[in-house]
Amino acid sequence: MTAILDLAPTTQRRGRRTAGLARRLCAGVLVALVLFALVGPFVLGDPAAQSLDRFLEAPSLAEPLGRDDYGRSVVSRLAHATRLSLVLAALCVATALVIGTASGVLAAWRGGWVDAVLRSVSEVFVALPALLIVLLVAALSDGDLWTLYVGLAVAQWVEYFRVVRARAALVLGSPAVEVAGLLRLGPWHVVRRHLWPELRPALTTLASLGMVTSILAMSTLGFVKVGLEPPRAELGLMITESFPYYDVAPWMSLAPVAVLFLLTVCFLGLRRTEDA
Repeated sequence: MTAILDLAPTTQRRGRRTAGLARRLCAGVLVALVLFALVGPFVLGDPAAQSLDRFLEAPSLAEPLGRDDYGRSVVSRLAHATRLSLVLAALCVATALVIGTASGVLAAWRGGWVDAVLRSVSEVFVALPALLIVLLVAALSDGDLWTLYVGLAVAQWVEYFRVVRARAALVLGSPAVEVAGLLRLGPWHVVRRHLWPELRPALTTLASLGMVTSILAMSTLGFVKVGLEPPRAELGLMITESFPYYDVAPWMSLAPVAVLFLLTVCFLGLRRTEDA
């Protein structure tokens, strides 16, 4: 029995070391992808530039990922598509986080009819599948980037609202906050000293999940040709356009699939570490 109890801390330390190593690995790969997305578009040229005489050219030192059916550089299109996915996902997550957090804190703080109205609005969004909301907005957007951004942000804000409202209600009803109210320390003190430390881990986890959700949703819409339209470089569109040539040019589809896989694993890896 004593030996088992002695092994428990050792196992926990190994688990923390493994989680830390996985977090550093995910962060390193994610930094590399972000640098590729930020720097690549400035050094790799126009992603829409065609050279039909280089139709389905195989990878080489000059073109590490070859060229597609229009003779366009696959690595250049991949850099622009990765930047588009990361920037749009970050905007969607930031918008949903701000709206969901502000409305969640407001509902928990004020209560009464404010809470009832906000909760009723959130239940409407919960009843509708997120992908259905995005599909409806995307169908109306006609390939417009900003409308797609609004659809993805609107589909995600309710997750932040529900989590923040539940946790904020517990914090605001705690004895520490009651004492702060008696001492007239003000709302900013309550937010800075009590609400933010409690909400930050949950918001970090939700933001990591939101990045994955936004990137995959945008790629899925592009894959089924409902989201952004050609010739824009987008990961889902690149996969769809490459399928007819998979037998003779597999690099065209493997490259965007690999980027999607790495982005998903890295963001989920960071989330698991944050939970730990």
